[in-house]
Amino acid sequence: MRDDRVRLEDILEAIKRVERYAKRGQKAFQADELLQTWVIHHIQIVGEAASKLSESLRKAHTEVPWPQIIKMRHVLVHDYFGIDLEEVWAAVEHDLPDLKRKVKAILREPA
Repeated sequence: MRDDRVRLEDILEAIKRVERYAKRGQKAFQADELLQTWVIHHIQIVGEAASKLSESLRKAHTEVPWPQIIKMRHVLVHDYFGIDLEEVWAAVEHDLPDLKRKVKAILREPA
């Protein structure tokens, strides 16, 4: 069974994979369907891992917007034709770096 620590590491790994290709920039993201699919897929992984975290961890770390992360995953999975690429890119530029810092801080806490 995957515990909270492993799921937090899954989140970091997905962010790392997004960062690898996001450094090409927004213009490349907007122009490349494969890049869009790659980024969206890994943001879905972030949301799925967040949804599987224990309620106690999410309640202990309200500095992380868990409900919004999970909601974005649901939109990306279930409302595929409603995906706003501008919103996805905003998450890549602004939300993922912040989430990365917060998850790393949680992982530094004693187990």
